[in-house]
Amino acid sequence: MTKRILPNCARCPVEACVLPIKVNDELSIEKAPNFCPMKVMPDVIERALLEYDRPEIKELARQASIQEFECYEHLPEGIRTKNPRILELIEFAHKCGYSRLGLAFCGGLSNEARLLTDILENNGFEVASIMCKAGAVPKERIGIRPDEKIAGPEHWETMCNPIMQAEVLNAEKVDLAIMLGLCIGHDTLFIKYCRVPMTVIAVKDRVTGHNPLAALYLANSPYYGRLMTRTKQASGP
Repeated sequence: MTKRILPNCARCPVEACVLPIKVNDELSIEKAPNFCPMKVMPDVIERALLEYDRPEIKELARQASIQEFECYEHLPEGIRTKNPRILELIEFAHKCGYSRLGLAFCGGLSNEARLLTDILENNGFEVASIMCKAGAVPKERIGIRPDEKIAGPEHWETMCNPIMQAEVLNAEKVDLAIMLGLCIGHDTLFIKYCRVPMTVIAVKDRVTGHNPLAALYLANSPYYGRLMTRTKQASGP
């Protein structure tokens, strides 16, 4: 049986999709590797492109591209970045005409949630916020054993409830949901159940101050080199 070729842009040596050509030049994928998605699944790419013909999707994509452009300054010495993500969030929401924002946050980032809410409200938005522990549902509800509680077997421990967070923001009919620091897995459930446009302002990383790329940048150093140790479950080259 022939093994299916998976798209693998992360290992592309060419990046034929972003070659430095002029507007009227013809883009060629001849030198793209065999795992290039433009070669492996052109039908999927074409089908996805049709979604941009929907007026509301096309406008959202257009505003996102303008927002990307405005994050750079063209100076005599070259291109320079200028906007932090929080400012991007404010500008993009204004571009899209959003007025009611929803904030789903982790209880461990309550202070950050208050700061973000202040900032958003000061910039003219109405903000509905919901913490992961709202509802006060014990972890036993999802089958957690006493020895699997962070605080210990004898303590009540409230489960994180990302489905509830998503449904609250759905019910409030927010224009845009913002995810702040939900745990891995909990964020997956929130994304699965959120039925409004959504973005992420920060992700959870308890060790690196919520900057998971810090460990990635140190993956070839003695500090986090263990991340590169090949495991029995490893696949790929």
